[in-house]
Amino acid sequence: MPAKAHILIIDDDANTLASLARAFRLAGHEASVCDNAARAVELAKAERFDLILSDVVMPGRDGIALLEDLKNAGVESPIVMMSGQASIEMAVKATRLGASDFLEKPISTDKLLLTVENALHLKRLETENRDLKRRLGRHHIVWASAAMREVMAQVEHVAASETRVCIRGETGTGKELIARTLHEKSARRGGPFVSLNCAAIPSELVETELFGHEKGSFTGAAGRHTGKFEQAHRGTLFLDEIGDMPITMQAKLLRVLEGGEMERIGGDKPISVDVRIVVATHRNLEEHVRQGTFREDLYHRVFVFPILVPALRDRREDIRALAEHFVCQLSEQNNWKPKAFSPDAIAELERYPWPGNVRELRNVVERVLLLADGDVVEAATVMRALPAADQGSGGSFSRPAAFMTGVLSQRVENFERETLLAELKRNHNHMTNTAKALGLERSHLYKKCQQLGIDLRAIRSET
Repeated sequence: MPAKAHILIIDDDANTLASLARAFRLAGHEASVCDNAARAVELAKAERFDLILSDVVMPGRDGIALLEDLKNAGVESPIVMMSGQASIEMAVKATRLGASDFLEKPISTDKLLLTVENALHLKRLETENRDLKRRLGRHHIVWASAAMREVMAQVEHVAASETRVCIRGETGTGKELIARTLHEKSARRGGPFVSLNCAAIPSELVETELFGHEKGSFTGAAGRHTGKFEQAHRGTLFLDEIGDMPITMQAKLLRVLEGGEMERIGGDKPISVDVRIVVATHRNLEEHVRQGTFREDLYHRVFVFPILVPALRDRREDIRALAEHFVCQLSEQNNWKPKAFSPDAIAELERYPWPGNVRELRNVVERVLLLADGDVVEAATVMRALPAADQGSGGSFSRPAAFMTGVLSQRVENFERETLLAELKRNHNHMTNTAKALGLERSHLYKKCQQLGIDLRAIRSET
């Protein structure tokens, strides 16, 4: 049971309300009371309760009707029903309508607290399961092409081993997703997956990020810092863009890979680490070895089993599946109504060369969802969302989106203007609904329209 659960108690008997509230408060919880069904629905919609405990037999709308009202209102709190006139039929009906449990009065305090604890525990498990599915969905690899089928076969083949894998591919192709999948399919899946982007860390901080440091080991080291290697113990360490690692750090990394031991900066004893290394790069490591910017001995240590992730333009069969996946993901994330792509809209997506690969596709889908009017995304909306680009033999985009030209500030302003106009149109120029859809205060929306030169009176006169 949570340290302090907030429980709503509904009963028409004042003595019952008082005694139940006292029992919960003595157990360390917060209790709110209500003596009628109509008021209870208002309270449950206005405030989140960890659990709702309701009598069945009450004047006016009874507890069964209240249960239906709460479920229809979208209340997700677990609901426990209780009655001094219980019957099997009543209990079955309450359970079918979504009640977590059904108690017969009089109820002992111990049984009541145990029932509530079980209901709350079940709710926590459901919430954790839903959150886990959502997190896994963010790292889910979506594919339909033969090229990706070959990649996934390689992943399956090498995942269960301790072999070091080097994932190659252009920026935005999903190399980290491949690394996460390798981890989830390995014997180390119960351990941590830790990642470090070598290109995103200043060269002077790479060592402390990888190996950590002791308190006082250098100016500003106010406490001990645990590095990525220790964090990944008995799990997987993913070193993204390893081709950008400073040459001085490559020698230190090599020593850890060879000996399985490391030292924190300022430390005086080696620390054993059990880590599987997976690396990724968009660079030509062989060329860097020839140029002397990447150590040949390290290259042979990490480049054991290469996996090449193809560019999106080389697996166009995946575009539809990816676009539909991102629609679902973004709609759930932003509480938007999902939209479908028309065949012509999909054709426009498939013609585009995708220099930014899957990462760019996700950004375009998000832009499309902001610009689209209606439940179906048409080709014209996709063309507005796509940047101007040469499509090679497939043709070219002759009409660039307005927000893809000019200096950065102008592009941002144009994009904001198009987004506001599209959302106003979708909401029939209703300012409150538009502000809510965009996550803005109504007053802020008016100011933003004024800043962007959007004449609301002219827009309204056209409708």
